[in-house]
Amino acid sequence: MDVHQGAVAALVPYFVAERAYTYAAASGIVLAASLLSSVIQPLFGALTDRWAMPWLLPVSTLAAGAGVALSGVGDSYALTLAAVAVSGVGVAAYHPEAARVARRAGGGRHTAMAWFSLGGNLGFAAAPLLVSAVIAAGGLGASPLLVVPALAGAVLCLLALRQLGTDAHQLAGAPAKVVTDRAGHDDWGSFLKLSGAIVCRSVVFVGLSAFISLYVRERTAGGTAAGTAALSVLYLGGAVGTVAGGRLAERYGRIRVVRWSYALSVLAVAGVVLVPGPPLYLFVALTSAGLYVPFSLHITLGQDYLPRRVGTASGVTLGLAVSVGGLASPLIGTLADATSLRTALTPLIVLPAVGWLFLRTLREPGSAA
Repeated sequence: MDVHQGAVAALVPYFVAERAYTYAAASGIVLAASLLSSVIQPLFGALTDRWAMPWLLPVSTLAAGAGVALSGVGDSYALTLAAVAVSGVGVAAYHPEAARVARRAGGGRHTAMAWFSLGGNLGFAAAPLLVSAVIAAGGLGASPLLVVPALAGAVLCLLALRQLGTDAHQLAGAPAKVVTDRAGHDDWGSFLKLSGAIVCRSVVFVGLSAFISLYVRERTAGGTAAGTAALSVLYLGGAVGTVAGGRLAERYGRIRVVRWSYALSVLAVAGVVLVPGPPLYLFVALTSAGLYVPFSLHITLGQDYLPRRVGTASGVTLGLAVSVGGLASPLIGTLADATSLRTALTPLIVLPAVGWLFLRTLREPGSAA
């Protein structure tokens, strides 16, 4: 699934090169992928609070893959936007139910959710390499080949559901069974603060995902390979960060780990924007760690703040608050067209600090105020 979510950003440099898109037009593609996902993912989360919908996992995986596969077909900008929007709908449908099933399978452990998130991070990391291999060989016209991971993912979803013992009654829409305490108290105040921090992280992550390839090529005087390498570092570092986040949380507590991660991100993003030459890759790696260490912790914190609405919490923490960063991409692109890409990325330095302020007063779910 997340191969295709990461593939949208990985395709941006090729749209710029082959179709001469401006920064604003290219960022519009990222927006199209994010917009529907942002708006409707909480809706899917609310539905999964009422009914188990495991059939969404293979179906949404196929939808996400089909949208990306069709994005390079033809020269119509409108059709490209429509294709990536379909992919965004697939992403929106997948994540709330996947998070609910993962929480059930892992018994609510922090490390279990970290391993679940790791799979997505590896998909993100593989996306630039996969897109580069396919598009470099056949141009954007070869994009239909990008549906192959979706086919494999759909099969794996079916096998996983079968192993978990999903029966026909659940497939028909029986009430969802959640691992958390349904009689618990929903702490909306803390959940909204957490969501505000995730929005700040999202703008930084989506903004860098959309433009890091082009920016590194400018700052290092490298070619396409230099930009692809930077995007891969941004995504691959998250694989390490996500697993580390689960382990650190079990030792030091989720809130403390999340706060320190946002603080690290301020310095790391500043290095990405301001440091020239090859050392820039080090700061890309640090940024990846700062943004990804709290990723799985956001999910479990959100679910624990809203124990009665685990699907809704998953839809927001994995969907709305994460994908809403795509709404800022056109603003970054427009500013880059008017000034420079460096100037457009500079405001991203401040956002992790704003996220830290949202987190400053949060406590572990269930602790005394």
